[in-house]
Amino acid sequence: MMTKVLFVCMGNICRSPSAEGVFRRMIDDAGLSETVGVDSAGTHDFHIGEAPDARAVAAARKRGYDLASCVARQITAEDFREYDLILAMDWENLSALQQQCPKIYRHKLMLLMRFANEFEEATVPDPYYGGPEGFNKVLDYIEDACQGVMEMVRKRALQYQAA
Repeated sequence: MMTKVLFVCMGNICRSPSAEGVFRRMIDDAGLSETVGVDSAGTHDFHIGEAPDARAVAAARKRGYDLASCVARQITAEDFREYDLILAMDWENLSALQQQCPKIYRHKLMLLMRFANEFEEATVPDPYYGGPEGFNKVLDYIEDACQGVMEMVRKRALQYQAA
């Protein structure tokens, strides 16, 4: 049984692909790539088919994350059924997801920063209109929160193995 995690921001070119890249490496490092799946999407169609923002790619690369496989896409109705955990970067995107999501799947929707241990911020700020320092701050938040997500999916993977 695979656990599937979807990271969601507005355009799927900054925060959510960064989270996908960070979490993908965590999964690989933990040897869980066969039991944990990860992807990212946007709530809007602004950048469908585009690569992540060059500033996000550069910041991620400096920390050893690869965003090359990320291509912007918009969330689909099927995603709500397919993914076990759908993690929004901020309140606006969580609200958009709640409006689109069938009631039966709304329990899967959460803010990513709910899983953070080090930072107390509720959301991951959008760095798009700022400078490079914003992309580093975003990675700090994402790395922290993804550690918390990793703890949860690791426990879930162990439960499935034991069953």
